[in-house]
Amino acid sequence: MSLPAQRDAIEENDAPAVDWPRVVRLLSLSRRLDEVEETRLIPQKKVLYQFSARGHDMAQILLGLQLHHRHDAVAGYYRSRPLLLALGVSPEHALTGSMGREGGYSDGRDIGVVFNHSSREGPSALPMCGGVGTQYTPAAGHAQAVEYRRTVLRDAAYEGAIAVALGGDASVATNGFWSALTMATTLCLPMLFYVEDNGYGISVPGTLQTPGADIAANLASFKGLHILSGDGVDPVEAACLTAQAVAFVRERRAPCLLRLRVPRLQGHSFQDTQAYKPAATVEAEWGRDPLPRLKSHLVPGMMGEAEWERIESEAREAVEAALAHAEAQPVPRPDGITRFVFSEAEPQAAGGLRAEGIEPRGGTDTPAPSGPRINMVTAIRRVLDAELALNESMVVFGEDIGPKGGVHGVTLGLQARHGAHRVFDTSLSEEGIVGRAVGMAMAGLMPVPEIQFRKYADPAMEQINDAGTVRWRTGNRFAAPMVLRMPIGFFKCGDPWHSQTNEVQFVHSPGWKVAVPSNAEDAVGLLRTALRGDDPVMFLEHRAMLDAGWARRAYPGDDYMLPFGRARTTMAGEALTIVTWGAMVERCEEAARRSGHSVEVMDLRTLMPWDARAVLASVRRTRRCLVVHEDLRTGGFGAEIVATVAEEAFLDLDAPACRLTMPDIPSPHSPALLDHAVPSVSRIAARIAELVEY
Repeated sequence: MSLPAQRDAIEENDAPAVDWPRVVRLLSLSRRLDEVEETRLIPQKKVLYQFSARGHDMAQILLGLQLHHRHDAVAGYYRSRPLLLALGVSPEHALTGSMGREGGYSDGRDIGVVFNHSSREGPSALPMCGGVGTQYTPAAGHAQAVEYRRTVLRDAAYEGAIAVALGGDASVATNGFWSALTMATTLCLPMLFYVEDNGYGISVPGTLQTPGADIAANLASFKGLHILSGDGVDPVEAACLTAQAVAFVRERRAPCLLRLRVPRLQGHSFQDTQAYKPAATVEAEWGRDPLPRLKSHLVPGMMGEAEWERIESEAREAVEAALAHAEAQPVPRPDGITRFVFSEAEPQAAGGLRAEGIEPRGGTDTPAPSGPRINMVTAIRRVLDAELALNESMVVFGEDIGPKGGVHGVTLGLQARHGAHRVFDTSLSEEGIVGRAVGMAMAGLMPVPEIQFRKYADPAMEQINDAGTVRWRTGNRFAAPMVLRMPIGFFKCGDPWHSQTNEVQFVHSPGWKVAVPSNAEDAVGLLRTALRGDDPVMFLEHRAMLDAGWARRAYPGDDYMLPFGRARTTMAGEALTIVTWGAMVERCEEAARRSGHSVEVMDLRTLMPWDARAVLASVRRTRRCLVVHEDLRTGGFGAEIVATVAEEAFLDLDAPACRLTMPDIPSPHSPALLDHAVPSVSRIAARIAELVEY
């Protein structure tokens, strides 16, 4: 059916059953909350960020009232409070969140409009992220997890559940929107794209976001996508279209895009005066206010004027009571600000296995080597194989990891052994890979995504940052445990695109643990610990060590788990401590032997956390410290180590704490240039001599 014909087909008697008094109450609450914030709390500086939902509100409420499945999940954005009210968020909780008080969405850790809502009895609102468009791929990941739990795990509780992503018309220009659209349509996921088209992205008109300013018309021929479009301020049309969209996704288990035209009756935020809009445009928008449209629809036919006024009066009283409650809540206590960066004894309410009541498996930190020496590729594959067999909630995915087995062969054979639902290829979108993993993790799975090369992770950095901070910024209400695997560094040659390390960027992303094994045994122990853990882990696999003879070790056993933050002394010495990791460990050992000096070599193995205690103990004994790493010098992780040594052990030093690194250049392609740039055995040995003889 064409979109014009679809609109013509909507008649009064087609309207679904709607609890209109409840719609009026929720709309009145939303309007009153906006008014109280704008007229009282912002001038009093008790609310610092405010985004009015006027104009968007009625349609959102109609959507929220259609979401009733306990495993439905919604990913919204800063103008989604009316939806939250419809999902059951109280005015007290909403205002406490807006005011940044304890007991709000984040206990004051995040902007007041950045929400989350975890519910065991009804739909949940996934933690909102700050970036426009970042809500789409986690919603798609949640939809894929719903299908996985329904079809693979045979969990009947997920029958009929759907995922919904809300976004404005500007958000459809983002990478996240298009990545999620590809995922939802190619995989036929139960996902609703709910686009609130108000014609502006802050001040930028929709004509610069989408050709013709109509995403529904542009996607009319998109395969595998059901499209509905219409007026979001007409009560009957909005109710009909919303009901049709939700019913389609539930019944067909397929994606739908619903575009509703709504006015943005206030600025983008409270500070936005809308001076960029012509006066006639503002007047026309107010002429489309859904509140009087709703009243005209209901009064006097379905309810009397007195009932309408009573509901509005009760809403005013409810908001005043909510304000008194929020005012009584304490401001956040700074003594707890460092809690929940990583998992603690208390499990999160949603996300990961612990939220499902499943405690991670234990193991042993004592290796039990058996069999021949194996390379790191085989070691990693063997752990993934064993953990897939043990944990039916674990899924492995990325570009080319299925039949091909990954560009480095690490996942070869895993799809044939465990099935294409558990080990699968993805579309070419790193944001989609990591964003999907976020949604899967929040739905109780253990996702193991792969990025082909370190540089390719850059398009996913927003999702990486959001995944790492979700536990902290929701006060342990949500978490997104996953293991993100990624090759780093040079191999036979280098280049600016496939040979980057830049581990420090992930160390500087709060909430991520970072592992950089140098050999097969450590790779086994660290990977198994990550897979049985409850935090996001960046597992960095150095390309030069994947098949290196030096890195081969006997398999340490199916229960071997290596704790993070425990360095290993690979060579004992008395004259100098070398601190290193990854591919540089082998070179440092060889340089130490060549130097003729008594050198202690320490392999950190993990950078977050890192074993500062062991490093300081060694440096205090040898009285000299050299940090060797492949990453760039300026701002590299070696600077953190040297700073710690200088701060904690300065008086114990007989020579300056030093670094030997790559220069501040991209990785060069020519082997001759690469050998000059990356710390070599001869350069390390020369630096050892300089420091010992200092």
